[in-house]
Amino acid sequence: MMKIKIIDIGTKSFEDAYQYQLEKVDELVDKRNEQEFAGCFIYVEHPHVYTLGRHGKTDNLLISEQLLSKINASFVKTDRGGDITYHGPGQIVGYPILDLMKLQISPKNYVFNLEEVIIRVLAKYGIKGDRINGSIGVWLDVDKPKPRKICSIGIRITRNITMHGFALNVNNDLKYFSYINPCGFTNIAVTSIANELAHSVDLEEVKKEILINFQEIFAIQLI
Repeated sequence: MMKIKIIDIGTKSFEDAYQYQLEKVDELVDKRNEQEFAGCFIYVEHPHVYTLGRHGKTDNLLISEQLLSKINASFVKTDRGGDITYHGPGQIVGYPILDLMKLQISPKNYVFNLEEVIIRVLAKYGIKGDRINGSIGVWLDVDKPKPRKICSIGIRITRNITMHGFALNVNNDLKYFSYINPCGFTNIAVTSIANELAHSVDLEEVKKEILINFQEIFAIQLI
């Protein structure tokens, strides 16, 4: 069984966390001869930041640089897929750095599995998450005119190794999403676990649930 190392780096800027990911990618390339080691799973919490995917449009950021500063947020262009999203305190961000070749999984199935992890975690809290065809991530009320997004997913694959990952809204302040067109959409709403339950939840408990389901769905051993 392939082994994945769990790493929690606490609160880091997006830029610092990105550099950390690059280091872990290089380490994983160097360890390709270690047959049972397939990467790491990084937990991080970012200060308020809007990140734009490589094919995203800057006009999906709806506020000026002056207002960005006023709300203590920053804006960063990235090399991940997807459009614009928000990261901030109270949100769980996971960056799996995985060797897909060792795991024998396609990029498409990798994303599907990430979504499945979050869907199962939400079910633990009595929340029904689902997918929307053509729109990566996890959603609520997918059969209604205005679905609500609870988890964003954006990845990059380099040398068959994954970068970036998912952002699950848990206790974060949802007002920050009002300053963007989330994921480039103008007709969606955004929600969180706390918003759905009408009370905050223990972030560490949610992290544990994510790892339990990640280990099961990817059929790996977390160390």
